[in-house]
Amino acid sequence: MTRDDTLAFRFDCGAVWLNLLATRGRTFGAAPVERLATPGRLADWLERCEMSPVRPPGQDDLRRTWALRETLRTLALATVEERPPPVGAVADLAAFLGEHDDPVRLSAEDRLRREPPATTAHALARIARQAVDQMTGADRLALKSCPEPDCRGVFVDPPGRRRWCPSPACASRGRVRALRARRSAAPPAQS
Repeated sequence: MTRDDTLAFRFDCGAVWLNLLATRGRTFGAAPVERLATPGRLADWLERCEMSPVRPPGQDDLRRTWALRETLRTLALATVEERPPPVGAVADLAAFLGEHDDPVRLSAEDRLRREPPATTAHALARIARQAVDQMTGADRLALKSCPEPDCRGVFVDPPGRRRWCPSPACASRGRVRALRARRSAAPPAQS
């Protein structure tokens, strides 16, 4: 895998807020991959999500994005694991949402659209509200976490059949590890 592949944005987790979590890869590993390293990368990601704010992101917006992403990750993992969410993470998310009201204003051009967010914080508030809706409703039951210890990426799996996150690297590593375990557990071949 090339460095460019490693830094490529992922949009295969099933929801924008889950794709935000995927902007940091191998989060629990020794060498996490930050895909939102600059305000420009954040602007690119928001554009791909059709949430480009009127005012482009700055360094403070980038720090706010990282903080929200990690708060959502903490809450998502608690949701998937069916354990009580950490009180601090709930308070952080509630405070963030309380500070950033983003009323819905629609326009009908070539299709139904929502007006662009005024700021990056407003775009993040839209993403956070999507996360809250999914984690607090019946849709939470379709959330799953990758079993790879360095990944633990959260994704939507409605049929409940996926074992790993959509990243081909996780599935590949997991399958190789399972094959090695089966081979080491198998009795030696008779000659």
